[in-house]
Parts: sequence; C-alpha cells; structure tokens
Amino acid sequence: MALFGRSRRPVPRERAARHGRHGRVGRSPVVRPPLPPIDTRLERFDVAVGGAAEYLRGAWPELRDVSFEIGRLPRDADEEGIPRWTIDRDRRRIVLYRIPIERLGRLHRVDETQRRMMIEGEVFRAAADYLDRDPWDLGPDRFRFF
Repeated sequence: MALFGRSRRPVPRERAARHGRHGRVGRSPVVRPPLPPIDTRLERFDVAVGGAAEYLRGAWPELRDVSFEIGRLPRDADEEGIPRWTIDRDRRRIVLYRIPIERLGRLHRVDETQRRMMIEGEVFRAAADYLDRDPWDLGPDRFRFF
C-alpha cells in the first residue's frame, strides 16, 4: 500500500570502495589478519616426544604406565659424556633432556622433519634402554618405508 501517493522503491545504496586509502582492501578495526599459531622449539619438542611415547605405549604393554618426561639438562655428565635421558625403573619414568638432544644431535639436513625424526629416535632409544631391547625391535614397521 502506498503512503501519501508514493510507491515504495528500493533506495540505491552507495557501493563500497574497492580499495582503501592506501590501496588495500578495507579492514575492520576489530578484525585483524590471522596470526600464525604460537609455535616454539619447546612445543615442537614436546609434541615429538609425546607422539613417539604414545606410539610406544600402544605397542608395548610394559610402557603403558611409564612416564615420559622432559627435562632441560642432566645434573652431571657420566663416563660416556652428556646423557640424553635418565631412566628410573623404580618410579617407572624416563626423563629426556631437551638441550643435549637438540644441540648434540646430528642432522642430515636442517629442517623440521629431520629434527622430529632425531627426537623420536632418542625417545625410541630411551625406551629400548628401559626395556633392555634394541631400538629397532620397538617399532620395526614404523621404519619400513618401502
């Protein structure tokens, strides 16, 4: 129904500017561009240890109640040098030392994949030491790439 003899027509809206003042698309002051997730070397180390530990716990019943912990540095060096881990069978725990593993490990290529494989290898070696086995016995299918 028309009021006062006028018909209802849509009011034309102004088009939004395609570019902002500095040649960029306009942004709301509230919404910022997405930031990358916080990703530190310590977090990546923790994820690598946790992933390898969960695999080993699932594959070996003897490791289900073993606590895999991360320490910064061992208290003392032993006759073999700086230890990468310490085993306490009475408390059922393995402590992996982040700094010696990261600093003294040898990488074929410096990238995240090689770094994670090196950390996982140390977790396997520590677990094998705990179980008095060879590290290759703990996950033979995990290392079969062919």
